[in-house]
Amino acid sequence: MNREENEPVILYDGVCNLCNASVRFILKYEKNPRYRFAPLQGGFASKVRHEYALPEDADSVVLIENNQIFTASTAALRIAKQLKVPWSWLIIFEVLPVSFRDAVYHWIARNRYRWFGKKDYCEVPLPEVAHRFLS
Repeated sequence: MNREENEPVILYDGVCNLCNASVRFILKYEKNPRYRFAPLQGGFASKVRHEYALPEDADSVVLIENNQIFTASTAALRIAKQLKVPWSWLIIFEVLPVSFRDAVYHWIARNRYRWFGKKDYCEVPLPEVAHRFLS
């Protein structure tokens, strides 16, 4: 699927159980349906990596919003800000230094497969939200 230039897109690890659960969480709790989603393993993410000079081995969540790239904890907090209360209150952690936030984020990211598991393939979205996903 194509996206409109002004639509924010979340790139996520499509084989990670935690990441897939996070996408389902966002779909359930976002204030307004605004995000599109694309797995890091897909063609859209490859195109974005080239366009924005992201490293091939980038495995952080990536938020593309207003032609800007946000990664790791900054991406997660910007996404949380668009969720319903009380989840939007997570934005309070934005006051913490980025280095500290990202250290916590990367610690969880390094252990996500061990703690939450991994699939052999990208999860297929439910039909009612399939239009929100980019391949």
